Amino acid sequence: MEPQPRAERPTAAGPDYAALVDDIRRWGRELGFTGIGITNADVSAATPALLRWLALGRHGEMDYMAKHAALRAAPDSLHPGTISVISARLPYWPEAAAADAVLADGALAYVSRYALGRDYHKPVRNRLQKLAERIRAAVEPQLPDGFGYRVFSDSAPVMEVEFARKSGIAWRGKHTLSLTREGSWHFLGEIYTSLPLPADAPIDAHCGRCRRCLDACPTAAIVAPYEVDAQRCISYLTIELAGAIPPALRPLIGNRIYGCDDCQLCCPWNRFSHTGDPDFAVRHGLDRTPLTDLFAWSEQEFDERLAGSPIRRIGHERWLRNIAVALGNQLRGASPEARPGILAALRTRTGHASALVREHVDWALAQAPDRTEKNQRTA
Repeated sequence: MEPQPRAERPTAAGPDYAALVDDIRRWGRELGFTGIGITNADVSAATPALLRWLALGRHGEMDYMAKHAALRAAPDSLHPGTISVISARLPYWPEAAAADAVLADGALAYVSRYALGRDYHKPVRNRLQKLAERIRAAVEPQLPDGFGYRVFSDSAPVMEVEFARKSGIAWRGKHTLSLTREGSWHFLGEIYTSLPLPADAPIDAHCGRCRRCLDACPTAAIVAPYEVDAQRCISYLTIELAGAIPPALRPLIGNRIYGCDDCQLCCPWNRFSHTGDPDFAVRHGLDRTPLTDLFAWSEQEFDERLAGSPIRRIGHERWLRNIAVALGNQLRGASPEARPGILAALRTRTGHASALVREHVDWALAQAPDRTEKNQRTA
């Protein structure tokens, strides 16, 4: 007969919660998580900074951040009965073309490392669901009122980084992302639960006086340590922003067509990162594809090739908008031999049905050296 998990052994007082936490960590490792931490549901220490950030308008057009601020600040209102939060970390760093080399080659498209493979929402959520079901199987026989829980994977207003910090599986870096001694290339997920689990202690932050992430940000979006103005962030501009990218910021985007990793690529802790979960391996060669190839995709090709990718959520229109900006930036510094191909690619979209796409294509065409010089003389 196989031994039962320690937390399942019946006692008159109910589950052995300390033993259960040990089991949760073991089950989490079996599911691929590299960090499992426990904390309480109190986020009052982080709430003032969130409200200040919103009051300053630094969330841009992400109206849901303001709309659901109260739910972020009160986990019990998001899932009644929440006492403890299980925070989990899943690494994703893929084996891919060197990020620095792709960024240095204006002809190639740079896609944020987290989006090169499968959309993370379902894999993280499914694994957390399996973890929650194992917990339920272990404790429900001893709990007359049952086991209440809810699983999250960037799928609701949850203070993910704060729970990771409080539970000791990461600290908040100056770029505002969760950071560990193995770097920041990971996804976070949570289980809100009614169980009174013993909490872990936070770990010390290890950023020290380093400010490489602030200095590396192409658009100076990290306006102060631990504070990002989303309206200047390339990830926001290429993913969250629905309309036109501000012209003054377009040249700073370079060849980044979906997201930006600069603040992570420069972080000293990411030298210790390891290859992440195979679920997030590169698909469709997105780690080093020429901009002109991606710009030629029809809407049907976009939908078919990016099925199951987080990129698909921005839609074909924003995809073309972003690539048009990158092509304009490539055109500005391209050799005379390369310019005709870039111009030809852009001209295929000058009559696009979307005014948004046409605007960015026109801007990109205006970056040709002869057009730029002519405009400067006219001005």
